[in-house]
Amino acid sequence: MRDHFDVAVIGAGAAGLAAAKRLAGTGLEVVVLEARGRVGGRTHTVRPSPDLPLDAGAGWLHSADVNPLVAAIEALGFAIDRSPPTWERQDGNQDFPAEDQRAFRAAWAAFEARLEAAARAGLEGSAAEFMDTDGRWNALIDAVSSYYNGTEYDRVSVQDYAAYQDSNVNWRVRDGYGTAVAALGAGVEAVLDCAVETVDHGLDPIRLATARGGLSARAVIVAAPTPLLAEEKITFTPALPAKAEAAAGLPLGLANKVFLALDRPDGLPVEGHLFGRVDRAATGSYNLRPFGRPYIEGFVGGRHAHDLEAAGPGAATAFAVDELVRLMGSDFRRRVTPIGETAWGLEPWSMGSYSAALPGCAGARATLAAPVEGRLFFAGEATHPSAFSTVHGAWESGERAAVEALAALAGS
Repeated sequence: MRDHFDVAVIGAGAAGLAAAKRLAGTGLEVVVLEARGRVGGRTHTVRPSPDLPLDAGAGWLHSADVNPLVAAIEALGFAIDRSPPTWERQDGNQDFPAEDQRAFRAAWAAFEARLEAAARAGLEGSAAEFMDTDGRWNALIDAVSSYYNGTEYDRVSVQDYAAYQDSNVNWRVRDGYGTAVAALGAGVEAVLDCAVETVDHGLDPIRLATARGGLSARAVIVAAPTPLLAEEKITFTPALPAKAEAAAGLPLGLANKVFLALDRPDGLPVEGHLFGRVDRAATGSYNLRPFGRPYIEGFVGGRHAHDLEAAGPGAATAFAVDELVRLMGSDFRRRVTPIGETAWGLEPWSMGSYSAALPGCAGARATLAAPVEGRLFFAGEATHPSAFSTVHGAWESGERAAVEALAALAGS
C-alpha cells in the first residue's frame, strides 16, 4: 500500500463504496480502508448452499419506486422481486383473529397520525409518549418498531421519525441485496483487514494510522457506523467532541435474523408471515418461504435482540423455534433445521444494525454530516436527513461526501 493519497475513505460499506465510485475517473488517488475482510458493511449476503442466498444484513429496497439503486442493480442483471411484503399479516389468523388484525392496524394508523401531528406542531420527545395509555396493541406496535427502527418507541425521536421519507413500496433482490451492493462497488479496490485507528487532522496532509501501517491524505471521508465514532474507536486528533456527541445521539438499533431450513415446506404458504406473539414486544416476526424457497426468515429486535445476544450463540434460534412450535405444534420442531443467525450488536465494526435518533437528537444527523475544516467529510446512513437506516440512504450520503471532497480539493 502506498503511503500518500488525495482521498482516504474509511469504510467499504454502501456509503464508502459510493464515495469511491463517485471519485473514480476524477484523476484523484483514492484509497478505501475497510476493517473487515469483505466489502458491503451491514449489507451482506451469505450462502449456506449455492442456491440459497440469505441476506444477513439489509434485505429490502425501501421506497423502491423512487430508490436510485433499483435501476442500477437491474442494469447489472439482477432480478428484482416486486412482490409486496406481508409484514402485517398473520397466516391462518393464528392467535390473531381477523377482527383483531383490523383493530391493530387501526391502532397503528392512529398512533402514526398522532406522531405526524406532533411533529408538525414542532413537538419533540419520545414517540412512545403518543401511544394510547394502556392501549391493547402497544406491545405489538413496539415489537414492530424493534424490527424496523431497531429499538422500541421510547428511544425514538418524534421529529426524526417524521423526517424519514418512505413511499411504502418495498422490493427485494432475488440473489441477495448484499450480493448486489458488492457488484455495485465492483472496481473499488478496498484494502481489507485495515482498521483505521487514528486520524491526525492537525497535520497537513492528514495522517492516518491503520492496522496495516500509516498513510497520509489530503482529505478523508469517514463512512463508519456511529458507535465507532461515539465510543471513539477511531481517534481524531485534535478531538472532535461535537461529532462524538452527535454520533452518540444516533445509536444503532438492533435487528437480528434467524434462518431455519424447512423439511416438507409445502405445508406452509409461500411468502407467508407470522408474529410469534401479539401480546408482548419481546417476540419474533417470521417470513415463511421467502421467494418460494424452503426456509423461514425470523426477525428479533430491540431490547429483546440484545438479551438474546447476551444469552449466547444459538439463543435467538432456540427462541424462534419455540415460538413457531407454539403456533404450529410440537411436530414442527422436527421440520426445521437451523442454518444461521446474526448478532450485529456483537460485530465489532458495526455494533448494531441501523440508526434511530434518540429523543431530542433529531438535529444530530446534520451535525454528524457537516464537513470539518474542508478536509474531513462524513457519510453513512446515519448522516442522511430523510433516508437514514436504508442502503440507498447510505449510498446517497457517500456520493454527497465525495462531491464535497471534490469541491474542497478543487479549491485548495
